[in-house]
Amino acid sequence: MGAGRARLLREIKSTSSLATAAKNMGMSYRHAWGIIQHMEEICGEKLVKSKRGGSGFGETQLTSAGERFLSEFENKSSALNEAYEKSFEKPGLTTDGILLMDNKILLVMRKHEPFKGMHALPGGFVEYGERLEDCVVREVKEETGLKVKVERLFGVFSDPGRDPRGHIVSAVFILSPDGGQLSDSDETIATWFPLNNLPKLAFDHSRIVADYLKGLKKGR
Repeated sequence: MGAGRARLLREIKSTSSLATAAKNMGMSYRHAWGIIQHMEEICGEKLVKSKRGGSGFGETQLTSAGERFLSEFENKSSALNEAYEKSFEKPGLTTDGILLMDNKILLVMRKHEPFKGMHALPGGFVEYGERLEDCVVREVKEETGLKVKVERLFGVFSDPGRDPRGHIVSAVFILSPDGGQLSDSDETIATWFPLNNLPKLAFDHSRIVADYLKGLKKGR
């Protein structure tokens, strides 16, 4: 049974009329009845029943077999659609940058959710066809007004629960200054914070910064 035949059974169930079901689907009564007969020949069971005469004149309903066939089709279709949608689910990809200067680190306060009002490392989503290194340079410029150079990759952070928007992986880069002036954006307020007086950060950025500073102390 395909989607069209399933819809015919669904229309019969909701309207209690084969004639109305056929009309709703833009087909003749004879064509609709022929489809039902063909389905019944294939499955070997009656799928609809009609009452002719009395108060139920002209009423058509699904039999228990028709109800079962329709239910099985919808359950299987739902499962297939869910599997199809999941096959396209992929983690999102972002970059974040660590920039230190004069014993201070560059952070941005978020103006929007998630974590509105909290600070984070500057960064954002990678655009299609964009290199990770180019993304972090672009995002830092957009969010802080500063130009930066990429020194090296610090790490990749991929915990599925690190971002409330979904599974988002971040490549974090160590940066060096390359000009520009500190400024705000529509989404962020840029600030230099002393390393010994850091606020609680959004996402898992407190952990990222802590790991980086731990590495600095060990000379890495």
